[in-house]
Amino acid sequence: MIALTLMLAAAMPAPAEQAAIFKAAGATRRGTMWMMCAEEPRPEGAAIELYRDLNGDGRPESIVSEGGTFCYGAQEAGYAVLSKQPDGSWRKLTSGPGIAEPMKTKGAGGYPDLSIGGPGFCFPVVRWNGREYVNQRFEYEGKPCRPGR
Repeated sequence: MIALTLMLAAAMPAPAEQAAIFKAAGATRRGTMWMMCAEEPRPEGAAIELYRDLNGDGRPESIVSEGGTFCYGAQEAGYAVLSKQPDGSWRKLTSGPGIAEPMKTKGAGGYPDLSIGGPGFCFPVVRWNGREYVNQRFEYEGKPCRPGR
């Protein structure tokens, strides 16, 4: 599995909660592993990289990641960001290729901005607007940048 710097989880959820998170992320079970990209010929499996309250509402959020080039191309990884809802279900807030890393800056509802890492030196930062995560800016090492330059 790709070594991510997101290993911020204080405690991992119980197995039933893990299954609910993977299912909400769109993953399917293959043998003992969960996969977001079922077509991956050499699967590494998805992993829960983060499980904690990110927006201060008392309910956990989760980031699920998976490595592989078959579905994620040059990014070599994919992610899904989920939030536990008041009724106990999980809702996918965003997903895509790259590595999602929560930032200190925040959008609506206290959700952190996400830096979407991948190859190169200029990464998109997405912000929660109350309905979805949308592109907000581009940064590299905390400084504004312009992609492709």
